[in-house]
Amino acid sequence: MDTVLTVIGLMSGTSMDGIDVALLKTDGETVSAFGPVRTFAYVDTDRALLAAAMVEARTSTGRDERPGPLAAAEHIITQRHTEAVWQFLDETGLAASDIDLVGFHGQTVFHDPARRLTIQLGNGGRLAQDVGIDVAWDFRAADVAAGGQGAPLAPAFHQALARHAKLDLPVAVLNIGGVANVTWIGPEYPENSGPENGKSETGDPAAGALIAFDTGPGNALIDDWIREKAGLDFDRNGDIARSGVLPNDDTLLTLMTDSFFEVPAPKSLDRNHFSLKRVDHLKLADGAQVLVYFTVSSIARAPAWFPAPPKAWIVTGGGRHNGYMMEILRWHLRTPVHIAEEIGLDGDAVEAQAFAYLAARTATGKPITFPGTTGVGTPMSGGRVSRFSEHA
Repeated sequence: MDTVLTVIGLMSGTSMDGIDVALLKTDGETVSAFGPVRTFAYVDTDRALLAAAMVEARTSTGRDERPGPLAAAEHIITQRHTEAVWQFLDETGLAASDIDLVGFHGQTVFHDPARRLTIQLGNGGRLAQDVGIDVAWDFRAADVAAGGQGAPLAPAFHQALARHAKLDLPVAVLNIGGVANVTWIGPEYPENSGPENGKSETGDPAAGALIAFDTGPGNALIDDWIREKAGLDFDRNGDIARSGVLPNDDTLLTLMTDSFFEVPAPKSLDRNHFSLKRVDHLKLADGAQVLVYFTVSSIARAPAWFPAPPKAWIVTGGGRHNGYMMEILRWHLRTPVHIAEEIGLDGDAVEAQAFAYLAARTATGKPITFPGTTGVGTPMSGGRVSRFSEHA
């Protein structure tokens, strides 16, 4: 058994609302203890800069290109994560010397695995020096370069959580962030122990029976619609969507004809793959309702790629706070659907905890992506570690 590390995980998702910070004690296989969590919101100017960086990134041809807004956004991302770590340490009474490692996801501004290109902003080397702790980062690039989807990255952690919570398998863990993704976790039968089924040749238990993929839109389209039409950051509890009426035209059907839904799993999406053009003719509440149904209908298609129906769904991410979306989701899935808190987890912290877990795996040379989760040919270690140096 490897040494248990005390790791801070950092996550800034496609919803671009802020930075989630979580402490985890783990050896990269099992979870020894969950620590405190915090969220630090971005200010409007930060979000505007990230939005500009996303536009600029669409014309990039290399993952290290940093013209104009990309360079400015990377500087701000690194600075905000530095501030988040220091504030987290201050609020929790911890010192940098108490922490073995930081897992730094950065901010994804472009993702197109078909071009073998994924761009995450954030300078892990700079962060390590600024916080005085070693930093594991750049988790996606190696997988994409090897032909994988580079996403989702949390499935190995989802499986560790399923073990920790002693869930009855198979189970589906659904994260509704800006983009929605799902991990199907099946029983780890002995015959599934070979690397062709997702395990390393050393018998690594991190992905014995895992299938994972992006299902389609999550909160991003709905948030963009509400921000554009109502000047609000999001639709609290789905109340605006609930007051709408589904149009009699083929708006929803047209959205569901996107070719992404016919692509076999595993598969992944850029945040801006879908646009609001299809709903632009609708009123605020009606458009919000269509977009809720679009997210849910996309998720409801996911079981077509599962080897067996899950006995339950566990929902994490911001989407679980949308009461209207959860009602529609439960009706569509016709399977027990639980929010993370119902099984003793913090649904707002899972992604940050996942990057703490992946950081520990990266630091100990364990694979973080697998054939069943990203489509890469063989289980792959990923990420790199920047060491803090007092003399830098």
